[in-house]
Amino acid sequence: MNEHDEITALCHGDREAWTGFYERVYPTMLAYARRRLGSRDAASDAVAEALARTVATVARMSSLDVSPEAWAYGILRHVVHDVWRRRGRERRSVVPLSPAGPDPTESVGLSDEHRVVRQAFNQLSGADREVLELRVIAHLSSEEVAAILDMSPGAVRMAQARALTRLRATLMSDGEDDD
Repeated sequence: MNEHDEITALCHGDREAWTGFYERVYPTMLAYARRRLGSRDAASDAVAEALARTVATVARMSSLDVSPEAWAYGILRHVVHDVWRRRGRERRSVVPLSPAGPDPTESVGLSDEHRVVRQAFNQLSGADREVLELRVIAHLSSEEVAAILDMSPGAVRMAQARALTRLRATLMSDGEDDD
């Protein structure tokens, strides 16, 4: 099914289209929210809210030149920001995921290389991580990420290239420490 047909099916409430969309985006949306919010429960709640808003606003999406994935990620980004604002008002401190690596339940089956890359990724700035999460992990186009982050597509591509350069440099410097 092409993107236009999928949008039409989603707008008409096609159960199969929504199921396929959900199965395709849920894992990466959950990972994105988890990295941003630091807890699986908060991430699950944020993704559920974002997907509910996606369903509620699907008609608006169809009038724009945007993919369903980009629309849902844009909404998720706003939901995550709302959570952070609410946390700030509640004056609760949030403990982010440890830059030392994933929590013990996630480390089962992860290779050493995966852990090293994750540590290096966690050392990047929040802006670098967000661009890479949206472009590389969520597989959104530079145009879609530009719409989400309010940047030009060229600026997104440049930010991605710079973030990858910094990630590569971090990986190389960490590897030199091991010698």
